[in-house]
Amino acid sequence: MAGGSAPGHDPAAGFDWSAHCDLLVIGGGVAGLAAVRRGRELGLDVLLVDKGHWSEGARRRLRFDGAATNLAQGGLAVVGLADAPEGPEGPGGEGGPDGPDSVEAHVADTLDAGAGHCDEDAVRAIIGAGAEAVEWLISLGAEFDPKTNARDVGRLARTREGGHGHRRIIHAGGDATGAEIQRALEESAAGVRVLQNAVAEEIIVDGGRAHGALIRDPRGLGAVTAAATLIATGGVGHLYRATTAPDGAHGQGQCLALDAGAELADMEFIQFHPTVLFDRERRGRRPLISEAVRGEGARLVDSRGESVTAGVDPRGDLAPRDIVSRAIATRLCELGEECVFLDARHIDGVRERFPTVTAGVATAGLDPAKDLLPVAPAVHYSCGGIVTDVAGRTRVPGLYAAGECARTGLHGANRLASNSLLEGLVVGRAVAENARAAIDSGELGARPADIRRRVNRPRPWPRDLDRLQRAMTDGAGVTRTAESLARAAETLAALPESAEVAVARAIVAAAAARPATLGCHTRLDE
Repeated sequence: MAGGSAPGHDPAAGFDWSAHCDLLVIGGGVAGLAAVRRGRELGLDVLLVDKGHWSEGARRRLRFDGAATNLAQGGLAVVGLADAPEGPEGPGGEGGPDGPDSVEAHVADTLDAGAGHCDEDAVRAIIGAGAEAVEWLISLGAEFDPKTNARDVGRLARTREGGHGHRRIIHAGGDATGAEIQRALEESAAGVRVLQNAVAEEIIVDGGRAHGALIRDPRGLGAVTAAATLIATGGVGHLYRATTAPDGAHGQGQCLALDAGAELADMEFIQFHPTVLFDRERRGRRPLISEAVRGEGARLVDSRGESVTAGVDPRGDLAPRDIVSRAIATRLCELGEECVFLDARHIDGVRERFPTVTAGVATAGLDPAKDLLPVAPAVHYSCGGIVTDVAGRTRVPGLYAAGECARTGLHGANRLASNSLLEGLVVGRAVAENARAAIDSGELGARPADIRRRVNRPRPWPRDLDRLQRAMTDGAGVTRTAESLARAAETLAALPESAEVAVARAIVAAAAARPATLGCHTRLDE
């Protein structure tokens, strides 16, 4: 078979260990675990690579909070669930200022938030598949918050967030939706093979096709051959000094794909969440204050008590994130200050409604029921990444990507709140289904003739990572200019090669090539 190994020849000879599977999944968030679970349902031999250590039984992770899914306070934006039958509120959703909700209304909000840069076909496909995917997730045991009044027994509670024209977002545990999705998917994947404390270092490419990956775990460097390989490693938050992302979000998956011959696009569109707890002394991950808090009436004010978004957008504090973050950055520049404030003191039961937020701000000695909360924008989500179609396929046969590391075209120039978990769920499932079909048709399945190391990107020294983060924060942050981007590029050019440096350079180059503001890419010198 073309691309297969000769009889008696071990293409993985010379490595510390080797393995084989149908579907190799690199990353254990919503996209990766959705692919794992759906792949097993379809009879695929699945192997999961995860940076953490897993326990037995339900295989819950004991160490490494590496999946952004687990941290997500927002919800799932979805229309058409079975709990909302036809009626005055319309099929599958809540009423809004423009009448009943619908898939078309959700598509329109997504396109608007994406600033005209979305792939409309991808938007329609992913959002249109949302209800089925969420019903599947519920069937696996995910529990979302119900309505509490007697009239609506059996229906799910829905909230509204920035950029949404309707109350279509479902939540779990108030502001712990991601943790519930992670729990349900992890438990549904019990019994799958897991490589623990493991990191993918290179995609195996032979004959222009992907055939698995080189994986380093406690045994050393191993070669895992696979018919289909999914990169689901998350975003790039820790290329900046302040982020909401987990510690593992350094862009390694994007670099894996780039080295394998896949394409990156829209890397300049880094979404900054407008309400992240400000701490002058802290670096790295900072507590997020969910958009849902503003959805329930919290207000953004400056040090003088004046609204930050008044006169900026008719939607005020519930405008899309790029608009709100830009408004905050502009006000801080005008005042020469470092943070604005979120006032949630008037929300009834705010501590009980938002327990995760309450716990997060308590680490700074704050109480949302009593205190103004100091906030500033921080890196939250990558709208661009590895170019794929809605089934997660890259331009390298056998290589897929899904979740935050991928660019399907759903988010365009700015992600609509609560669309990310939906995308990971929908596309993760689609990857497994496409891989099953491709294996059955013979399109995928051949093994490589030989496996050899082609690239080697060492991790940066801490001082180099600090220099990189400072360059990205100062030069390619919420606002950018040709001068700031040139300074960042100069610093990055002087740093030793690493995955982090390669991806940071891609972000800066993309930002420099786009001279006008679009979505969450803001140019002050246009």
